[in-house]
Amino acid sequence: MPSYDIFFFGTLFFLVGVFLASFGAGIWILIITFAAMATFSFFALLIKRKMTLNEVKSIPIKHFFWLAGLTVFIVVGAVYYTRDDMHFQENVRMTFDEKTVFSGRIVSNPVLKSSSQEFKLELNKPLRGNVLVKTDRYPEFGYGDELKIGGKIELPFSESYGRYLAKERISGVVSFAEAEKIGSSLETPKEPLWGKIKKSLFAFKNRISESFQKVLPPKESALLAGLTLGERGEFSDDFKEAMSKSGTTHLVALSGYNITIIADTLMGLFGWFLIRRRLSFFVTVFVILGFVLMTGAEASVVRAAIMGILVMLAGEIGRFFDFRNAIILAGLAMVLHNPKVLAFDVGFQLSFLALLGIIYLRPAIMKFFRITEEKGFLSWRENLFTTASAQLMVVPLLVSNFGSFSPISFLANVVILEFIPVTMGFGFVMAALSFVSYHLSLILAGFLQIFLKFEIFVIEVFAKADFSFSSEAGIAAFLVYYAVLVGFIYYAKRHVRA
Repeated sequence: MPSYDIFFFGTLFFLVGVFLASFGAGIWILIITFAAMATFSFFALLIKRKMTLNEVKSIPIKHFFWLAGLTVFIVVGAVYYTRDDMHFQENVRMTFDEKTVFSGRIVSNPVLKSSSQEFKLELNKPLRGNVLVKTDRYPEFGYGDELKIGGKIELPFSESYGRYLAKERISGVVSFAEAEKIGSSLETPKEPLWGKIKKSLFAFKNRISESFQKVLPPKESALLAGLTLGERGEFSDDFKEAMSKSGTTHLVALSGYNITIIADTLMGLFGWFLIRRRLSFFVTVFVILGFVLMTGAEASVVRAAIMGILVMLAGEIGRFFDFRNAIILAGLAMVLHNPKVLAFDVGFQLSFLALLGIIYLRPAIMKFFRITEEKGFLSWRENLFTTASAQLMVVPLLVSNFGSFSPISFLANVVILEFIPVTMGFGFVMAALSFVSYHLSLILAGFLQIFLKFEIFVIEVFAKADFSFSSEAGIAAFLVYYAVLVGFIYYAKRHVRA
């Protein structure tokens, strides 16, 4: 078996083990492992006995034995998750449901809302662990601030919310907390340089967000901050609902689409300044890494950055780019860092499924319906099939996590995606101008409002035309759905002529 197949199946079985262990399927992991090993070995022996020697030589029978051996990685994945979870639980020492006073350090960029702010707090001794603190909007706190907190540490209100917080390494929630700043860990000489760099990046991000608010109306500045920085704290509840109904929430999730725009823009800009391509590559990678940190290193952004860098690297070294192994490598990197994201991070799952849809389902659809690669006016054809492929791939996930799905989101995305690159590009230019001259950024803001108002109009119009449907389909129905998609991809690839 080729080394790239060994890597793929070994990693795949490892991820299966992590996923099963996430839901406590201990004994079932062993059963599935040995059942898979027995099945692969059985088919290998069956083929060997039923076929002639010449026919056997033409069949890669040893692949079955390789697969049987690689299923051991299911157990490896399960052990890795279990060990990580035990380490997480052992590092939690706090008292729940008792009002108390404690101190800690902010280890995230605070999310500012209209009347409140929330952040992740790392507790100081004698307590240990992380909690999510929700407190008043003012005074504003920042990354690295040492706080004294008065309040009650509570367990998450539901099991699903608890899993969501656990993947962020958070064990409890403190609501309506009384917070007082008592210092900053970044002011001490012992604080690592990494923490100071991260604080500077967060400050830079907040400065950009504030520049949007100074020159744009509230709704427009909130949307622009969402598109360019992934900030959703200033979104009103009505606008969040409108984005959800219109199927456009992913636009402010800093997906691979956003990262691709940033990378392409930077490479083009460096090329315009006649900078060598190799140097442009390394500078772009450095900027993307800084951008990931600046936006809080959300799972979808990290995944998009890893994939984007892999694509750029493949282009630089001039080798054939294997999307299958690149995708699973990106997943492995994130799961090794935090095994809980595989089962409990919806954004992580949506990003990967959407990417699989674009890479595998989109070509199959275009080949099946014999559609040419011509982009059409304003690339409407490319956006239509890209959006449709991604949406079809994530339908079960949307239904299982949000209880509904809107078919009209296909059209909403085709209309609005035409203008997102221009909006993001001018948004970054306006942010750069704000560091030079307020009046220059104000002039560009007037032009940028045209695009932002149109995008808001599209979102709200499609939200009113609500055609979403709900479903209580079980896992069996979802497996059948994906089996049909895989069958369609296989049929289009093998039996449909281009």
